[in-house]
Amino acid sequence: MNKRAKIRLFLDAPMGAGQSLILNRDQANYLFNVMRLSVGDSVSVFNGQDGEWQARVAEANKRKGILICETQSGLQVSPPDLWLVFAPIKKARTDFIVEKATEMGAARILPVRTDFTNSDRMRQERLQAHAVEASEQCGGTYVPPVEDIQNLSTLLDHWPDDRQILFCDERKVGEPVSDLSDQHRGKWAILIGPEGGFSEAEQSRLRRFEQATSISLGPRILRADTAAVAALALWQRALGDWA
Repeated sequence: MNKRAKIRLFLDAPMGAGQSLILNRDQANYLFNVMRLSVGDSVSVFNGQDGEWQARVAEANKRKGILICETQSGLQVSPPDLWLVFAPIKKARTDFIVEKATEMGAARILPVRTDFTNSDRMRQERLQAHAVEASEQCGGTYVPPVEDIQNLSTLLDHWPDDRQILFCDERKVGEPVSDLSDQHRGKWAILIGPEGGFSEAEQSRLRRFEQATSISLGPRILRADTAAVAALALWQRALGDWA
């Protein structure tokens, strides 16, 4: 594998030796106005499917540009089959959850509206852009899709039979952090509640849900964004690609 360029860029286009990559206006502005690249400079590029490639700038101006793929510098590495399901919170903290979930290897990110969700305004396109930026910065070759918000009840109504749920249960605060070593690898989702916690009806349904495993995140009540990171770390250490 060849040495990687310092600048990484996600491009939604096929990649291979000799492949031309056409930049849109925002991408051209970033590379040529912000980062001051010019013809002949190198950029690391990836599309989430074909690994990482080293590309050379073939055409550069303020509104458009063309890159040419030259050599592959990294194989495609996809994360474990793990979803993160969470209730949106304040804007900056929701952004944080999406960024950290991407960095920590979530394969899909699903915002949900719960009974106590107090901030369900979100722009799916903006959150998807945060996932792209996080993958560019952390060296990943995969960008998780960020779905549009839906009701938790609707999601559970159509939950796949072959996927388990790791339910972070605030009623278990004060218990030791759960040991996941006896769980089986496979398809999983982590479920994080809103700032006000799950309602009694939601908790009751989740405790009856056949695929749900209730866990403790330790002796303190964690903010929703902190809980997401903690749960992802626990799962990755026991069942994911950190094990």
